[in-house]
Amino acid sequence: MLRIIFTERDLTRVRLAGTPDPLWEITNSLDRLQTRRGRWAYAHWYRSTQEALTDQSLQRMVTDLLLPLFPRAAYFPDFLTPPAALEGLDAGIDAVLATPSERVTRELKTLALVHHVPSWGKRLAAGEMRTELDTALRTYHHKVIEPHDESIQAAVAADRALRSRALMRGGVDQLLKSYWPLMRWQYPVLEVQYPYDRTLHLAGRGLLLSPSYFCWHYPVALADDELPPMLSYPLLNKADSDETEPPKPSTAALLGTTRAAVLQATSEGLTTGEIARRVGIGAPTASHHLTVLRDSGLIASRRHQATLLHVLTPLGAALLRQNPRPR
Repeated sequence: MLRIIFTERDLTRVRLAGTPDPLWEITNSLDRLQTRRGRWAYAHWYRSTQEALTDQSLQRMVTDLLLPLFPRAAYFPDFLTPPAALEGLDAGIDAVLATPSERVTRELKTLALVHHVPSWGKRLAAGEMRTELDTALRTYHHKVIEPHDESIQAAVAADRALRSRALMRGGVDQLLKSYWPLMRWQYPVLEVQYPYDRTLHLAGRGLLLSPSYFCWHYPVALADDELPPMLSYPLLNKADSDETEPPKPSTAALLGTTRAAVLQATSEGLTTGEIARRVGIGAPTASHHLTVLRDSGLIASRRHQATLLHVLTPLGAALLRQNPRPR
């Protein structure tokens, strides 16, 4: 259990990342490659990644450079997931490469306590392998993460709709409560499911909550308590199962203006009643359209406490991108 201790000032400094952090997605996806746990939820991604790894150049980068730095262990170096990555992959990698040698050396020594550190670790700390690390991170992201950007963005958008709704209705208190059962909030402590006992005092620094498509089962925090506090947490709507099912025949009904408007409304994560009011139809009619959309694989319905919210699936998000907003 991870116990995060808040002060009143921390409650004013809680932030929710609106986009997935590319370096945390790299980190968590490498974790997925090293275990069979949760593989069912990423079956399509796992198969496509195995195909990508038939490229011997990429395979060498992953095996010889990335996996040694991102092992499935109790620790991996914090410098590999800088906060700058929320500004994009380029900014994140620039921050990784600009890490002072002293910090890289210190964190690699910590890694050596729980996992074998390769012989080239000293060269990396000295800055002699920054180009190789740059190339490996960019190539891995391009070939393993980017092909699944549609699924990742749709899952993050669905989660953001849930969290934003909680924040608007009840402030930070309801936002933190919305993470149950993954986390339990009772001021001043946020109890987080975690593989071992740990206590983190925010001490007025606030907390960044960062959704991750590839994070599985437990949230992940930075190891160094002195760094800006953050949690990379798993999404509720990330199951990849096998493959995305093709639309069923009823999807043809989406050509209707009203149903297209209902689909558009679900992009904001709304209830049936809210969608009915937004589109200007009765609740029974909205419910019928939502059923057709759900059966077609275009939306999913997620229960949040006593509220049922309708959100887009990756297939629904792709369809909206190909069709203009109904007029």
